[in-house]
Amino acid sequence: MDAIDRRIVNTMQGDFPVCERPFAAVAALLGLAEDELIARVDRLLTDGTLTRFGPLFDAGKMGGAFTLAAMQVPEQDFERVAGQVNAFPEVAHNYARDHALNMWFVVATETSDAIADVIRAIERATGLEVHAFPKEREFFVELKLTA
Repeated sequence: MDAIDRRIVNTMQGDFPVCERPFAAVAALLGLAEDELIARVDRLLTDGTLTRFGPLFDAGKMGGAFTLAAMQVPEQDFERVAGQVNAFPEVAHNYARDHALNMWFVVATETSDAIADVIRAIERATGLEVHAFPKEREFFVELKLTA
């Protein structure tokens, strides 16, 4: 990452404009051309510097449902199981933790009933138990990382 990439990452975390050409608006703020901004974001995603760029939706407010889920995955099978879990379009935010439950991810579906269906399908695909941790209370933690 160069200094321009750092400015892009730091600027584009939150308050992304909702307009006809949001990249043009951000590019103007940064003193860049729109196509340069888009190319740089694309490169940061392609090279893995950024793992995701996009909005965060509140599935519950949109009529859907989500739950945090975790699995105990043998270390030697972690990458294989991660691939199986990540193949489900309802899965996001898959990450490893140093804990007995070492794989954590979010399952988001269009209906509450579908959560259980996806969890059962993941269990069938992996042969491992999935523990669901539905939200009891909501906390807003705005995470912004300085590049």
